[in-house]
Amino acid sequence: MPTHAPAFADVTASDSTLRRFLHGLPGVDAVGLEARAAALGTRSIKTTAKAYAIDLAISMIDLTTLEGADTPGKVRALAAKAVHPDPTDRTTPSTAAVCIYPDMAAIAKEALKGSGVKVASVATAFPAGRAALDVKLADVRDAVAAGADEIDMVIDRGAFLSGRYLKVYEEIRAVKEAAGAARLKVIFETGELSTYDNIRRASWIGMIAGADFIKTSTGKVAVNATPANTLLMLEAVRDFREQTGVQVGVKPAGGIRTSKDAIKFLVLVNETVGEDWLDNHWFRFGASSLLNDLLLQRQKLATGRYSGPDYVTVD
Repeated sequence: MPTHAPAFADVTASDSTLRRFLHGLPGVDAVGLEARAAALGTRSIKTTAKAYAIDLAISMIDLTTLEGADTPGKVRALAAKAVHPDPTDRTTPSTAAVCIYPDMAAIAKEALKGSGVKVASVATAFPAGRAALDVKLADVRDAVAAGADEIDMVIDRGAFLSGRYLKVYEEIRAVKEAAGAARLKVIFETGELSTYDNIRRASWIGMIAGADFIKTSTGKVAVNATPANTLLMLEAVRDFREQTGVQVGVKPAGGIRTSKDAIKFLVLVNETVGEDWLDNHWFRFGASSLLNDLLLQRQKLATGRYSGPDYVTVD
């Protein structure tokens, strides 16, 4: 099992050594972080760069439906939209993945066969993560057996917030092993972690434990992805690669609904970690409604006018 842990064997030897390492990370300058995120968000993007950014953003979307009312028909329709977001323009890139609950993974896999679009499945008692470890691991194994290429897990926020960092680390390691060849995205639910210092610590726990991606949110709480918390996580993956040579992806999720928002996040990526992350293997958007606005803006750039509201499907 590929893991990033060997380089941190001493750090993860006990709760006390891991706590010492995490609390020894540089403190986050909240004012400076938010000011930099805001400043980068004001960058002007010209027409040619905007067209490129829109297509790049489309290719980075994990097109998501995570509702109790999801049906096989809805998942098949979403898969069709992921493969050909704009059926009238086959130059439109496919999205990166379709993200669904584990019981829909087999349906998504069949619908996406041969397309190159990945099946991403949430697991580990998403979104609360309140279940015994054996239940969480069974959830992961079921999703992978059904064809999931990627697993989006949630950390135990209760354990993290009560300082039981080793429990969080060991759970991520166990999920990584259960996921096998599937890539693992570790969700922190940043809106529940209270402080930027906690987000930095969670990022390092996830990366040390073998996360392929670190992800902001489930999209199920009031505060989801923000430019500031995503910037902080981008800085963490940059620093981790400098220290270890291992590259880890980043996925902001929840609340990113417009092309303008998406482009701001791409500027953050470009200015913080650079071109190595400007690819859907390393950066994703967790979104359901974002794709529609990107398609409308793409059509506007191509024709000079906005399409009517019936141009895109209602998800």
